[in-house]
Amino acid sequence: MALITNVSDYEELAKQKLPKMVYDFYAGGAEDQWTLKENKEAFSKILFRPRVLIDVSHIDMSTSILGYKISMPIMVAPTALHKLAHQEGEVASAQAAAAAGTIMTLSSWSSCSIEEVSSIAPGLRFFQLSVFKDRDIVQQLVRRAENAGYKAIAVTVDAPRLGRREADVRNRLPENVVLKCFEGLDLSKMDKTKGSGLAAYATSQIDSSLSWKDIKWLQTITGLPILVKGVITAEDARIAIECGVAGIIVSNHGGRQLDYLPATISCLEEVVREAKGRRVPVFLDGGIRRGTDVFKALALGASGVFIGRPVLFALAVDGRAGVRNALRMLRDELEITMALSGCASLKDITRDRVITERDMIRRSRI
Repeated sequence: MALITNVSDYEELAKQKLPKMVYDFYAGGAEDQWTLKENKEAFSKILFRPRVLIDVSHIDMSTSILGYKISMPIMVAPTALHKLAHQEGEVASAQAAAAAGTIMTLSSWSSCSIEEVSSIAPGLRFFQLSVFKDRDIVQQLVRRAENAGYKAIAVTVDAPRLGRREADVRNRLPENVVLKCFEGLDLSKMDKTKGSGLAAYATSQIDSSLSWKDIKWLQTITGLPILVKGVITAEDARIAIECGVAGIIVSNHGGRQLDYLPATISCLEEVVREAKGRRVPVFLDGGIRRGTDVFKALALGASGVFIGRPVLFALAVDGRAGVRNALRMLRDELEITMALSGCASLKDITRDRVITERDMIRRSRI
């Protein structure tokens, strides 16, 4: 195997190894894919303001998320159908996350069941919930997650319909893909329809009438903390907080929904400003490829970050070991960035350690 020095190396190798339709499914975005690219590129517009002559002989990256201690502020985002990448699927990803001492978020569109992942893979897990028209299905999924020991529900709120992912329309996924979370609910097999099988299936089942009242309803059926995933504006952050959510995940669905949205790192501060006084944690999802990206998100107020595609590509290349290595590389890069910035712990990563484009424009006007 080629020498792997960063998580982006896994994507190049995965592109060579995976069937084209699978790689495109994982890697692709909506329409022109501008937001997909911008999610990564926006990090390059944020620069560091390091401090020197500070004791960084010991770096502490541990943190607490919803009361659960983890080894680092880097967690695994919910992504669909890991078995398209590797035969062990989400089980391998969860095992790698547990070995890294961090949180794995299982997708509603998982190729391993809620119970299978919890019984084989130890560690902390969240469950990502897509809200379906049939609320009985939603209640069953939530109850199963509770019974299997998942610690929080992350509700996707930015997908009342699927974005137009043109590669999926061209390629189509295999018709025998099984969504294990739906076994026993008469929804396991995707409909054999034109276009993307997944798109056709999801479009027919996801409830496009989902609204803030449904977040309130979810709170009546579970005692688990509820996070909302897909908020990018202060206005929606304010409503989410008024609804009593336990956390907000700033996300644009990896550039797979509405194209020409700003990068999530560009939206982070306005959401953080809205949530800070209420002590509601804000997390960043999208575009993370380096430990420096993690540092920048933390400096702008995130309590942690979620990574998606790097996990899938590492899984495709080397299974559980690949995911574990990807998480280790990001951790190592974050540690080096902290040391070179004069930060011995996460609390030292403050807003004045970075300069954004807006900061530079503001300074130029003074």
